[in-house]
Amino acid sequence: MKTKAFNQIKLYLFTICLGAFVGAVVWLFLRLIVLCKGFVWETLPELVPSDVTPFMMPVICAAACFLLGIIRKKNGDYPDELNTVLSKIKRDKHYDYSKMAVMLICAIIPLVFGASVGPEAGLTGIIAALCYWIGDNVKAARENTKTYSELGAAITLGSLFRMPLFGIFAVEEDYGEDAENGQKIAFPKLSKIVLYGLSAVSAFFVIKGLGVLFRVESYGFPKFDAGTVTGGDYAMIVPYILLGLLLFLVFETAENIFGRTASLLPPVAKETICGGIIGVTASVLPVILFSGEEELALMSDALGDFLPAMFIGIGILKMLMTAFCIRFGVKGGHFFPLIFACSSVGFGISLLVFGATLSHAVFAAAVVTASTLGAQLKKPLAVAMLLMLCFPLNIIIWIVLSAAAGGFAASKIRGRVNHEGI
Repeated sequence: MKTKAFNQIKLYLFTICLGAFVGAVVWLFLRLIVLCKGFVWETLPELVPSDVTPFMMPVICAAACFLLGIIRKKNGDYPDELNTVLSKIKRDKHYDYSKMAVMLICAIIPLVFGASVGPEAGLTGIIAALCYWIGDNVKAARENTKTYSELGAAITLGSLFRMPLFGIFAVEEDYGEDAENGQKIAFPKLSKIVLYGLSAVSAFFVIKGLGVLFRVESYGFPKFDAGTVTGGDYAMIVPYILLGLLLFLVFETAENIFGRTASLLPPVAKETICGGIIGVTASVLPVILFSGEEELALMSDALGDFLPAMFIGIGILKMLMTAFCIRFGVKGGHFFPLIFACSSVGFGISLLVFGATLSHAVFAAAVVTASTLGAQLKKPLAVAMLLMLCFPLNIIIWIVLSAAAGGFAASKIRGRVNHEGI
């Protein structure tokens, strides 16, 4: 009995330490990205004449992505996409950590040099690799390596999006192996929720403490205020859900087309081309670059300053740019950019129907985004927790229903495509 109690205490203490460690890694990673972005996009342009800057950025971005292509050609397809990371943890029960430096470089370059991707994929892979390294090299952690790796992935996602519950639902909420046939959702056990809670609190205090210590502000998506949901909003729910499903199909189709195109190109050439296009886009339409959280705040503040078609066009271009970057090897996560893209389209449709009223625009953006992410993830609760990052709590029920509807519709579409071979 004493041995069991001691082991339980040891598990809790190690979990708390793991949370603190992951929190520190997340903070340092994001801080490094901010500093590097500042140097590339603010300091470097100031060192050259202003008329040279538009020509300089395509060259710099292409050169950086050329280096990325060389590294990927020699070492493999890094960073892994988020679904791949989670699959390796849960199904393979292992994540290779032999190329940690390569993983770090391949995660940093896209984020610094303007790719329309988020940090969650690369950083979650790095954390998973670190957790397995700890499990293989620290005796006290060896018997719980898989648990610690799942916790590490969940804490990383929860910390990145500043929504702790998203982390555990993203890792644990699952329809099972036969998700397309509607298998019931499997929820995490209470014991794992307790462990996750301890580690998430530990990570939160470390991230908050480091921010205070170094006087660094926390950046992220804007938090929209709660507005009144009217009958007009309710009448538009079904069109918004269908629009979100359409955006999901656009994104998947774009990924397939860009994937086939990229497969025809030599490995290094595709990354270099992507970098050059990113650099050109920086001069023409910079709002569709990077992960999108800062840009969404600017877009929402300028709700009455743009035509609806501009919001819709920017959202679709953002989605296409994200698919293009990922399939051309300048990879990262897609949650941040898809939230921006779908919200922008939602803003545009709301402007068409209701005019420049923020409460209507926020509701439209929430439902459209929930439908799209629900169709892609098939995890309605995870989607709801994620979207609480920026949307108000009073519409959470509509977010959950929209995510579930999007997931259900997407599973039927996939089933028909697989059955008919379309």
